[in-house]
Amino acid sequence: MKLLVATRNTKKLEELARMLEGAGVEGVELLSIDDVDDYPERPEDGRTFEDHALIKAHDGAAATGLPCIADDSGLSVDELTGMPGVLSARWSGGQGDDDANNELLVRQLRDIPDDRRGAAFVSAVALVVPGGADVGDGVAPDSGDGDLVRTYHGEWRGRVIREKRGGGGFGYGPLFIPREEDSRVRSGRDPERGEEARTAAELTPDEKDAISHRGRALRQLVPELGRLLKLARN
Repeated sequence: MKLLVATRNTKKLEELARMLEGAGVEGVELLSIDDVDDYPERPEDGRTFEDHALIKAHDGAAATGLPCIADDSGLSVDELTGMPGVLSARWSGGQGDDDANNELLVRQLRDIPDDRRGAAFVSAVALVVPGGADVGDGVAPDSGDGDLVRTYHGEWRGRVIREKRGGGGFGYGPLFIPREEDSRVRSGRDPERGEEARTAAELTPDEKDAISHRGRALRQLVPELGRLLKLARN
């Protein structure tokens, strides 16, 4: 079964591939936007992560006729009343400039004390299957054209530090220490990993998959992909 992942970020494809492999789901061929013919993409002008994920998934499915998944993710900082939020990728003005976005966030939180630097990574993943009424049970109420539509949500709590650490991952990961890392250090477990809480950018891919916002959303998605794969084979 071919599955379009509405992204050009190869790390996101690798992440989903690891999740599918870990769940024992075989036979799904993952395609990125670069693997299909160009198609028009609507502006991401929604108010929520779910809005943006659905825009991208609907566009990809309509243009290619393939089942399509898309995600929209970002950082929600408590002290900034939930921002950057859906503007995370273009917080500094450009699109996808991680260094500039991180530098701006550091400046904005410069005078914020450590006990008020809470934040959460948030991810919404959308699945759209063209003609889903013919391949599955239950079509989402917002699907007026017969497509099967599902959305999944994941959240990863932690805090924002004052300078970047780590070279893994992308986005705001070098500034984000997950709550699980603070708990690990306080408990004294896994001393071989050091006594300092690691940022998301210092975790291994497998560690991140197990606890990240996108990992949590994708784990909800994977069983649905397994079910669709079985239907496609029948």
